[in-house]
Amino acid sequence: MTPALVLAAHGTRSAAGEETLAALAETVRRMHPGRRVELSYLEISSPLLSDVLPAVRGPVVVVPLLLAGGYHVHIDLPEVIAERRPDAVVAGWLGPHRLLTTALVRKLARAGLRSTDAVVLGAAGSSDPAALADVRAAAHRLAVRLARPVTAAFASAGSPSLEEAMERLGSTPAARVAIASYVLAPGFFHDRLAAAGADLVSEPLGADQDVAALVWHRYEEALRARRATGPVRVPPARGAGVL
Repeated sequence: MTPALVLAAHGTRSAAGEETLAALAETVRRMHPGRRVELSYLEISSPLLSDVLPAVRGPVVVVPLLLAGGYHVHIDLPEVIAERRPDAVVAGWLGPHRLLTTALVRKLARAGLRSTDAVVLGAAGSSDPAALADVRAAAHRLAVRLARPVTAAFASAGSPSLEEAMERLGSTPAARVAIASYVLAPGFFHDRLAAAGADLVSEPLGADQDVAALVWHRYEEALRARRATGPVRVPPARGAGVL
């Protein structure tokens, strides 16, 4: 049986954010017609991962729709998996990756990036140093692709803050400042990026084909790792009504 793909997003109070994540799930689904793909959330939005996992019969691969590691990857997600589907294969989070870099470059171009613009990679942030390192690695990849410096900056926890980065770049000779939005969907953090005072802000990564391709890459990567260590264990059905 081909394992189902369960996408685990953070969750958002933004209706536009939920619509964007649903569109991303549909883009993922269209890449492999016939495979089961379910969208779920760790908190706030519905359906919750804790409710989706028991309803999926057969082997499951969970791909976190998260751009960096952090609390949700290392604490929230393992707790849900351990309680609801300990047999599930858990893939790595999305970033950094060249496919994300390609999507970022495309979004910046659509926003009107110029060769003279200073560039900030604007991310949510985290109290986890490893998660911040993931974002800085993504900024480095983007800098190589754009052939110019790219500053990683954070809308919540992390240094430099978005405000600090904007202040520093405002004192440089760069004609304009562009923010590459390193978030998946509209919502609180993208709103923070949009309000930072940059000359242009790219759209969230959203239902991009390269993001969807990366989801399947993480799915296959996780399955290869599991096959190398042992077979995927299929649990018994959990009563009537299991899908």
